Amino acid sequence: MGPPGEPGPALAGAARFTLAARTVQRIWEAAVAFREVGVHEVREVLRLWLRGEGLRSAARLTQVDRKTVRRYVEAAVACGLDPSGGEDQLGDELLSLVAERVRPHRADAHGRSWELLAAHHEQLRDMLVEQRLTVVKARDLLARQGVVVPERTVHRYALQVLGCGRASARSTVPVADCEPGSECQVDFGKMGLLFDVQAGRRRVVHALIFTAVYSRHMFVYLSFRQDLPSVIAGCEAAWAFFGGVFKVVIPDNMPVIVDKAHPTEPRLNRAFAEYAQDRGFVVDPARVRRPTDKPRVERAVQYVRGSFFAGESFPAGLAEAQRAAGTWCAVKAGQRIHRTTRRRPAEVFAAEEAPRLAPAPVFGYDLPVYATATVHRDHHVEVARGLYSVPGNLIGARVEVRADSRLVRIWHRGQLVKTHPRQQPGRRSTDPADLPAHQSVYAMRDIGYLQRQAEAAGPAVGAYAAAILDHPLPWTKMRQVYALLGLVRKWGPARVEAACAQALDAEAVSVALIGRMLQRGTENAPLPHTPPLPMPGLPAPRFARDASHFAVAARRPRSTSPAGTR
Repeated sequence: MGPPGEPGPALAGAARFTLAARTVQRIWEAAVAFREVGVHEVREVLRLWLRGEGLRSAARLTQVDRKTVRRYVEAAVACGLDPSGGEDQLGDELLSLVAERVRPHRADAHGRSWELLAAHHEQLRDMLVEQRLTVVKARDLLARQGVVVPERTVHRYALQVLGCGRASARSTVPVADCEPGSECQVDFGKMGLLFDVQAGRRRVVHALIFTAVYSRHMFVYLSFRQDLPSVIAGCEAAWAFFGGVFKVVIPDNMPVIVDKAHPTEPRLNRAFAEYAQDRGFVVDPARVRRPTDKPRVERAVQYVRGSFFAGESFPAGLAEAQRAAGTWCAVKAGQRIHRTTRRRPAEVFAAEEAPRLAPAPVFGYDLPVYATATVHRDHHVEVARGLYSVPGNLIGARVEVRADSRLVRIWHRGQLVKTHPRQQPGRRSTDPADLPAHQSVYAMRDIGYLQRQAEAAGPAVGAYAAAILDHPLPWTKMRQVYALLGLVRKWGPARVEAACAQALDAEAVSVALIGRMLQRGTENAPLPHTPPLPMPGLPAPRFARDASHFAVAARRPRSTSPAGTR
């Protein structure tokens, strides 16, 4: 032990530990003690002081530092607070004057650190804009020069003054909701992998999400593809789910809907524009890379993926998943309390939006096929593997074709030039009027037309043509009728009429025979006389042979010799 009156080693160590602990506590309190005093706390401090509480007691009751209480009390007295007056003096005007006196408002709303950065503006601009350094690196380089400022202040200075940084310096405002039943936002979202029963493998499935802007009620349509038939099928399913059609549809800038994107004048796909006209809604596509143009459905993509699809298994494939999606939209998503509206989307939709929708379509939409085709030399265009005739004056021209399940319409320079019934692939529809007159008969195998031409040349010529065409396959004899008509043009109808009359009398149906008769000039010569056959009861001719002369001798049977003889 040490001498009397001197502290021992243990006591000295304890004293040093206590002093260090108090020092650390004071440093920590100084670091974390600052906080902004609210208006209600200022009012409470002044109310307690008016009731006779001391500064120490008011600080203890309000959990505010005693020096802070002193500053607010002195500022209130300087602003005209009467200690003998009542609590009615503590109005909003007096509290505003007190707060302004204790915490004077800075004109530029910035402090000392901001002033330091403004003094080094050009250097900071060179580092962030010209050299493209990060904010952290620029702050480190300034710190080496003795300019020490918080990193957050450098970030705000870079955004607000220099216009560079990750976040946007622009302010934003919430857009007011539309009228009930007015707008519906549409977007595709990738869900994940789903087993495709037809393909026999897992494929990526996408969700076409429809969100009513006013009520936030939604519908989900699943599809393996993002083509036009899938989008229209999703729209048809959505109108059936909602029970009507919205006035305005705000889709994403997807290629199957928008052919050419433009901020103010987008060019819509012709097929989808015609579908919108048929269903009676207006298409207002979002701009490219502007998700804020459709925020309701943009945020719903994550919700659908996380709440509906994630962790689920649909062994039966897409059909089972679609049934589950419809149930989820009506029950889970429709009956939840929405975070923004604090109401149930399905209930809001049924009460306020459903009565204002246009009637839902009764019949399915006949999706047409659009094509740009060239008129070929055979006076036909090919559309969906079918052939359709076009007037001959358009050979080589490019025409616009619209083909639905019933009709095929063909336009040239905005004018409708032809309409045909829709044909199956491999079949054709030909109008004889579209073909040249001298070729249409042969191309259409018009046997009746050939018969009428032959009859116009003469009765015998018409009868001879009918005899030629009297065949199970009459179109195989059309060339012979063409040859007969050629003889009419070459030798004249009168001579051919006479030749055909003689040939018909002789029952000789051969166009080549008619040609030889006309060439030899024998169409008017009498036919050679043929003696009649002997009639029964008349004497036989002089040199007639007996009938036995023509008899056939009976064949003698073949003789068989005994075995072993020759």
